This record gives sequence, structure tokens and C-alpha cells, in this order.
Amino acid sequence: MADNVRAAKGVLVFLTGGPGQPGVPFVARLSQKLAPVLKDYRLVMIDQRGTGANALKCPKLQEEMGSSDLTPPSAKAVTDCAAAIGPDRRFYSTGDTVADLETLRRALGVGKMTLDGVSYGTYTAERYALAHPQHVARLVLDSVVPQTGYDPMDRAALRAAPRVLTAACRATGCRTDPAADLAEVVKRYDNGVDVLDALTTWEFVDPDYAAVIDALHKAANGDPGPLRSLITSVRQGSAATAEELSQGLHASTLCLDGRYPWGRSNAPVAGRREALEKAGAQLTPADYGPFDAATATGLGSLLACLDWPRTPAPPLPSEHRRLPGVPVLLLGGDRDLSTPLEWLYDQKKLTPRARVVVVPGAAHSVQNRAAGDKGRQAVFDFLLGRH
Repeated sequence: MADNVRAAKGVLVFLTGGPGQPGVPFVARLSQKLAPVLKDYRLVMIDQRGTGANALKCPKLQEEMGSSDLTPPSAKAVTDCAAAIGPDRRFYSTGDTVADLETLRRALGVGKMTLDGVSYGTYTAERYALAHPQHVARLVLDSVVPQTGYDPMDRAALRAAPRVLTAACRATGCRTDPAADLAEVVKRYDNGVDVLDALTTWEFVDPDYAAVIDALHKAANGDPGPLRSLITSVRQGSAATAEELSQGLHASTLCLDGRYPWGRSNAPVAGRREALEKAGAQLTPADYGPFDAATATGLGSLLACLDWPRTPAPPLPSEHRRLPGVPVLLLGGDRDLSTPLEWLYDQKKLTPRARVVVVPGAAHSVQNRAAGDKGRQAVFDFLLGRH
């Protein structure tokens, strides 16, 4: 936690992503990023339960998935992780984090808080606002996960990939057709999960996707070597410790929060795979775009919850309740595949006082990572009430 001596506009709670990422290690960095507003706000950050110094540790699952949402884990790594956490795994839902935030608010002695969430942090902020509307002053939602929840088949990202790659290609003057190359590569090599995993990781490296676009073109024309090398390097570069991003917490939270083809976390394990196969058979190209049904049903977070032991499911808020009528900034980058813009516009439908800012050329986590200042300036203006 960090604060400032004067805080005319109250408390600003910054919520990091994952789930599984801590907050406290980023206090210094975020204090610099948010410096223009910290004369008026007291900055507060927390490590969500199960993260940071108290991270849930699952060595094999951590080794297999690193910082990725999409790398498929082995069933044994998943079940060993759940066994290591034990019955307490039922206490790591987003609802539990929301309750922790309310405890924090009371400890701070404030009536209202402004919440600034990135990625999964936006979902946490939305859930807090739905549960405690009278205690929210403003919301900044950067790289939006809608309050309706994460789609375990990631269909919005599958469909958005051609749009994102084509925009990146045009901006950089490349002379290929990355959308066509992507479709050909998935069809020829049956590697949709690996490609999507590489794409959603590469946006943190280069939101122009230049190396990926080049590798896709070569693979589409019969030379898969560069793409395979890129996928391997992405996997190696995604390594992360549990303290950096806990995959044990990631699985615990997503499996409790999620709605899956087999139901929720309290569904019997027997029958889940059959339900997933049935759901996959019903998918069409309108669902998965240039990818295929095997991609939609083979993503890491989905498979982790397929094998996660039966666990009591916490209640979830009504999907279509609108956020309270407080000022809300919806911020996104048009190159984001981790939380594609389609999710931002889904949330806009449920946000009465939404201000939308889309930053061209930016990918995931606009405040932290965008090269230009358009997104950050929009946050400053919003928090200081200039717009």
C-alpha cells in the first residue's frame, strides 16, 4: 500500500490482473505512471489473496503455464495443484476478493473509493461496484473483461485476430495478408492453440506483431520453421514464478467464477469432457473465425477447469444488472487480443455513464504499456474531472 499526504479526491485503488498477479510490487511503478493525479488521490494497492508473498504454489502447473492463460496444462499438473491447495480452494473466487476490498475500505475509513482496474482487475472492479454501489466514486476499466465474465473458449479473441493483424499490417506497410495467412496456417498445421497463445503473448512484445505476421506468411507458404521457433521462444519467455503470477490462484479463481459447457465448478467431473465435446461440435466459423473448434475447446484455462476437482460454486451476480450510475472510463487498445475491444463494447451496454477511449496501435494494459500518452492522459483527465 502507498499513499499521499493530501488526497482531496479520496482513495484510488489500483487493481492488477491475472487473476494471480500481485499489486504491492507495482506500487513504485504505478506511482510514477499515475503521478499527475496523486496530488489529489491516495494510491492504494493490495495483493489479492493467493498472490504475491502469499501466492498459491503449484510447481508443475506453474512450470507448464508460466504467465499464460492459454498454454494447455497436463491433467496431472491441474489435479496435483488442486490437491495441494485442498478444500480451501473454494475461498479464492472474485467474490472473496470483493469482500476483501470492502474490508479494506472500512479499514481505510472512507465512504467511497475510486477503482482503477486493468484486465482481470476490471472484472474485480465491476463486481465490487455491483456489490457495493454506494461505496464507488468512479471506475477506470482498462483492457476490459466484461462483468458477464470471461469466455473460456475465447471466441471474441478468435474472431478478432484477423482485424487486429490486418490493422497492424496496414499500419506498418507490410505487403502480406495476415488474415488469410492465419487461416491457412491453422488449417494446414492444426496449431490454432499454439498460434493464439503466441499472438496474445506477442502483443506485450510488439503491438505491431511484425515478427508474427512474417512467420505466419512463411508458414502459409510452406516454411513453418520460423513460426515454430517463435512459438517456442514465446513459451520460454512466458516463464513466471508463483509470486509473479500464481497459476494456482489463476485456476482457483477462474474455475469458481466461470460458466463452462458442463456448468460450474460444482458439476461432477464425470461427464465434463462429453459436455465439452458436444459444445465443440456445435461451434461454427461464426464462433471461431479463422481458427477451428479444436482451438476453442483446447485452451489452457478451459482445460484446467475441465480437470479441476468438484468444488462448491459461489453465487454470481445477475449477468445483466447495470453498473451503478457513476462515471466510468472504458479504455482499450485496438491491437489487444487478450481482452479484445469487443469485450469493451459488451461492457458499455451495461454501463450507464460510460466514456469510451480507444487508443490506436495500443495492445493490452494501456496505462502501463502503450507507447503514446493518449490513454494515460484520458485517465488523468477522467480522474481529475476534466471531462
